[in-house]
Amino acid sequence: MKDWWKESASGVPELITEPPGPKSRAMHKNTAKYMKGLSSQVKLFPVCFEEGYGITMTDVDGNRYLDFSSGIYVTSLGHCHPKISEAIAHWAKKLMNAHDFTTPVKEKLMEKMAAVLPGNLNAIQLYSDGTTAVEAGIRAARAITGKHEFISAYRDFHGKTMASVSCAQMYRGEVHSYGPTRAAGFYMVPRPDPYRPLWTKNDGTIDTDAYISFYENFIKEGTVGNVAGFVLEPAQGWGGSIFPPDDFFPKLKKLCENHNILLLDDEVLAGMGRTGEWLALSHYNVVPDIVTFGKSFGNGFPVTAMVVREENGEALEKISASSSYGGNPMACAAALASIEVIEEEGILENVRTVGRSIMDRMNRMKEDHPIIGDVKGKGFLLGIELVKDKTTKEPFEEAGKLVYQKAFRKGLAWIPAGHILRMSPPLIMDEKYANMGMDFIEESISEVEKEFGYK
Repeated sequence: MKDWWKESASGVPELITEPPGPKSRAMHKNTAKYMKGLSSQVKLFPVCFEEGYGITMTDVDGNRYLDFSSGIYVTSLGHCHPKISEAIAHWAKKLMNAHDFTTPVKEKLMEKMAAVLPGNLNAIQLYSDGTTAVEAGIRAARAITGKHEFISAYRDFHGKTMASVSCAQMYRGEVHSYGPTRAAGFYMVPRPDPYRPLWTKNDGTIDTDAYISFYENFIKEGTVGNVAGFVLEPAQGWGGSIFPPDDFFPKLKKLCENHNILLLDDEVLAGMGRTGEWLALSHYNVVPDIVTFGKSFGNGFPVTAMVVREENGEALEKISASSSYGGNPMACAAALASIEVIEEEGILENVRTVGRSIMDRMNRMKEDHPIIGDVKGKGFLLGIELVKDKTTKEPFEEAGKLVYQKAFRKGLAWIPAGHILRMSPPLIMDEKYANMGMDFIEESISEVEKEFGYK
């Protein structure tokens, strides 16, 4: 079944009208009368999709696009993967919900998750969205440690409910997106960004020891000494596909152990193969104390998970861990089938191989284009940072919006992120189509450079 999507991808992109087409515009206008709070990607390009298969998406005007978004890191194994769709349909016709009772498919999922996760991460609870999983992880950390404070990092994103949003940036520009205030006991610290380091060594390279030293001092001076957990994304998704230096997480884990602080690894975006590993944190040979999964976990079906180490499993009995929809048979079937697809179709190796090829190309692009300040990524979690000047590194927001729109008009469905372009192709994508997507992006960057007088 490995190449199930290739026939449908033939001839993509196929543009019948200039997108967004008339039907898309009309449907969006009508929907927007009632639906508010739309994302920036919809506002910048109001297209109306009605079909997706494999690595392609089709809008209501009949335009077919190459998918470089995966529904924002969600449909990672391709739209409507036959095995996953059939698994969901089977249980949709047989048993849709049994609260947290055991079902045959749940038993198989528990065994499969315990088999693929590192270390002794095998005490599991299931949910239906990422922020709920993070909230559960926070409650679990409090139950495990008996402590109540949490530290997270600038520009990380962990969800949109009270505790999870208190672990993230709440004030954006002139809008208090999630305010008016952070929950008590939640603190934020800077995390290493190799392109924009806060502390550097004498040779100008980023100094991760300085970050760890700051955390050490912050725990002493900025908290009340009751830190239960350090909550981080292994790689920042919303923040722009930013990965820390390789030595950061091992040092952070050691710091946490010295202070009896749990490391809560939020893999909702980066986990389940997106970077070429089951856990993105595995790139650094670090096993977290608590981990959360979501987005691609069920390849589009709303299923997420929160997992703790075996020795801390009993703590989940103390936090009323179950939920109405978490672990329903359809959700378990979607997650189980997704894990099996990753194993059966050699997805992790494909992500590593094609991901390296894309990174090589992006590094060449950085040399060739005056507005590309930095490129970043592992596997299929990728970013290009646009700047007005490579010396000052001033973010180039206007260019980011234009590149996004121009590439979309060429037939590339993808994600905006201000001045950092984000790419998250389906993990099944081969080198041919990955290069096609990068062609659209590079062409769009060149066009924007000309418009702004760089070439």
